[in-house]
Amino acid sequence: MNILLAHNNFPGQFHRLAVELAADPANKVLFLSHYRRKDLNVPGVEWRQVPLPTEEKTPSSPRKKYLTLLAQGERFADAMVALRKEGYRPDLIYGHVGFGCCIYAPDIFPEAAHAGFFEWYYSANADTRFFAGDKPVALNTRAENRQSNMCTLSALKECVLGIAPTEWQRTQHPPEFLHKIHTLHDGIDTQFFAPQAKTPLRLKGLDLSQAGEIVTYATRGLEPYRGFPTFYRSLPSLLAARPRAHVVIMADDRAAYSGKRKDGKTWKDVLREEVTVDDSRVHFIPFQPYDQYRALLRASDVHVYLTAPFVLSWSMLEAMSCGCLLVASNTEPVREVVQDGVNGFLTDFWDHEALARRVAACLANREKLDRVRANARKTILNRYALHKLLPRHVALLKAAYYLNQA
Repeated sequence: MNILLAHNNFPGQFHRLAVELAADPANKVLFLSHYRRKDLNVPGVEWRQVPLPTEEKTPSSPRKKYLTLLAQGERFADAMVALRKEGYRPDLIYGHVGFGCCIYAPDIFPEAAHAGFFEWYYSANADTRFFAGDKPVALNTRAENRQSNMCTLSALKECVLGIAPTEWQRTQHPPEFLHKIHTLHDGIDTQFFAPQAKTPLRLKGLDLSQAGEIVTYATRGLEPYRGFPTFYRSLPSLLAARPRAHVVIMADDRAAYSGKRKDGKTWKDVLREEVTVDDSRVHFIPFQPYDQYRALLRASDVHVYLTAPFVLSWSMLEAMSCGCLLVASNTEPVREVVQDGVNGFLTDFWDHEALARRVAACLANREKLDRVRANARKTILNRYALHKLLPRHVALLKAAYYLNQA
């Protein structure tokens, strides 16, 4: 079977799936993307780069997002047209619908089976409502959400079936299309992300081998969507309560989802100006390769994960797979996985003092909480283990192909 994968980033969420599909000698897997991670090996998969759209001056309005998505879609369309001219005919196309990668695919390859990865559908009732609080959601925000959803809506109509990583993410989509979308997580490599007897933490540029307690926070960017302001504001009280504790923040100094601040500052800049902490005990490091990231999780005494009602991060599940003692936000995507006091602890997303108290209590009682750590690991083994979910992904994509043949 000729399988065409399309994503903004290679390999993105399709890493293990692409490897598994390519391992079948009956398959030929081709991957289109703008960007490529060079540190990941994806054997058997042919990759072709899609040029980025030409930077154009567009109005500073909700139209900018939509025009960007269409421009990306056009670049992917150009790549697909070139493939068709070469005689290439995919039997199955599976793409991340939110980036506009496949918006024109049904017109270029109408005979193929089309399946979609449905990560998020923007509405006024989830993340935007969460940040608006008691205020009405701004008209510009609602308009931008509508623009962002146009590629997703097109894919919902055209696809044979879709996949969403969590039930929370699935149910954000319009109810009339939910019968098409299957809930199936990408899967966590539980052999790699596994507990290990605690050893002193030594990373490149950071030696905490003498630290009494280590609190960890790891995310792609430092931003409100992942609760960084709440976390950082909790640190003075936490460090005062636990004088032997060190905090490691592994993240890049950027906003992955929240958008750039109008004043040009990063959230790290703003929070460091606002909050005074002991810099000898709070350590910022860029996001590290997987082996270093895993070493951090294994050394953690308490791991903190905060998120708005939005896409659930792999990092929370990877931390649980490593047997971390987790303190996480009491928000919908987290509650799908975490039961308070059973496999982790929940805290109010906005309340930094409550977060400090919760983390301090976990540190004080951590030797009595091995059961919670074990349950965290068990949750991932039972529900999110890659070796269990990967065959289901392959089966769903085969089902899409056969449904298209019917």
